[in-house]
Amino acid sequence: MGVWLNKDDCVRDLRKVILCFLIVCMAILVVSDQDFYSLLGVSKTASSRQIRQAFKKLALKLHPDKNPNNPNAHSDFLKINRAYEVLKDEDLRKKYDKYGEKGLADNQEGGQYESWNYYRYDFGIYDDDPEIITLDRREFDAAVNSGELWFVNFYSPGCSHCHDLAPTWRDFAKEVDGLLRIGAVNCGDDRRLCRMKGVNSYPSLFIFRSGMAAVKYHGDRSKESLVSFAMQHVKSTVTELWTGNFVNAIQTAFAAGIGWLITFCSKGGDCLTSQTRLRLSGMLDGLVNVGWMDCATQANLCTSLDITTSTTAYFPPGATLNSKEKGSVLFLNSLDAKEIYLEIMHNLPDFELLSADTLEDRLAHHRWLLFFYFGENGNSTDSELKKLKTLLKNEHIQIGKFDCSSAPAICSDLYVFQPCLAVFKGQGTKEYEIHHGKKILYDILAFAKESVHSHVTTLGPQNFPANHKEPWLVDFFAPWCPPCRALLPELRKASKHLYGQLKFGTLDCTVHEGLCNMVRQSTKNVF
Repeated sequence: MGVWLNKDDCVRDLRKVILCFLIVCMAILVVSDQDFYSLLGVSKTASSRQIRQAFKKLALKLHPDKNPNNPNAHSDFLKINRAYEVLKDEDLRKKYDKYGEKGLADNQEGGQYESWNYYRYDFGIYDDDPEIITLDRREFDAAVNSGELWFVNFYSPGCSHCHDLAPTWRDFAKEVDGLLRIGAVNCGDDRRLCRMKGVNSYPSLFIFRSGMAAVKYHGDRSKESLVSFAMQHVKSTVTELWTGNFVNAIQTAFAAGIGWLITFCSKGGDCLTSQTRLRLSGMLDGLVNVGWMDCATQANLCTSLDITTSTTAYFPPGATLNSKEKGSVLFLNSLDAKEIYLEIMHNLPDFELLSADTLEDRLAHHRWLLFFYFGENGNSTDSELKKLKTLLKNEHIQIGKFDCSSAPAICSDLYVFQPCLAVFKGQGTKEYEIHHGKKILYDILAFAKESVHSHVTTLGPQNFPANHKEPWLVDFFAPWCPPCRALLPELRKASKHLYGQLKFGTLDCTVHEGLCNMVRQSTKNVF
């Protein structure tokens, strides 16, 4: 679904609004009589992983090897295999969503399939592992450029060494869960992505972080070796606290809005091991400082803090440290890094709640990533998303929340009718872009970083450029349409290249169906 406009043609006639119809929705475009999504039992917004999982479930049930007495088993299986082969391929899926099966006349994938054993043991190796994120070509760049640390396994389903590594990779992923992101790329499905990354043997293991070159792992494929290699790339600083640095370290962190996780090591009880402290420092990087104190050598300081035995505590910013008032201090009973991490993340402060009275003024002076919710049902924040404040710090983006039930008129003016998030670009409520991707950390990070530096505006009846003299490229789209969502990052890139010559906007046709149909009937389409 590629589209491009000649820059000179756009500039030549400033009196026309250039409207590019990029809609892929049921109301406007041709669809197939036989719906591939229905065949697999997935929605049109299904991810690649969900499509694979649905197909595997059907393949194990309907495969001819398991249905020898069914004369229609072969033809029935070909139907679901054809649906899978089309929907797993980004380009073919775009064609299918736009034109139905008529658009696939030159592509006849799905005529051959593997044995039942292949689908049972070799297909989608990591799709059922929650700690391992299977990335496709569309998700990969957003993930590795999010600012988080990623360790990615590029594998092929038919590779015996890949299957030998799989149990270890799963154990490793559980071991470092929360410390870094563990990914997997199926090079059988995403050959183009693997070629682009220079992968020519399987399995190939790479460390990725935004701003640094990818690092390939060449060591032994044991869990211990993988953990050791990963820890070399984890940012972790553990501070030994003592009388000479304690007060300054605490005050400096508190002034920056950062708390302290401190394990006090005394004769009685257990304190966190040095390895656990290092892992927690990596998990909480930028959110909480991690330190330890030897109460055998710092007896007076520990006594002043009312510490009489080994213990671990989280001191949030502003916490009172003396022995009389410890109401805000969180004492932790666990010695497990993951359990401590989850408890601290749960206790970190939520995003700032903006009020209706100050919303316009706050949005006019700073960039914001704003979460819209409706009453108490949407008020809870996923703990992982609390990392946004740290990961977006260098972009100078503030994070906040707004309760639409407290001011329905404001959300109605923004055409926000359900929980969502949007980037506001420092121009009040006039210049903003709504997020239509996944509500997961790396996808939100990629959106926020792209959106705040681009010049794409969410449009509605109030700001639609019907009578503007400047040339506009308007993307009429449906959020449920995967190709539509895949195009949005490309629009943002184009808006930066053509800034000052062509304006860019998006119009959600599921919200503004009447406007989309009206403009479609009265305006020339440019494809």
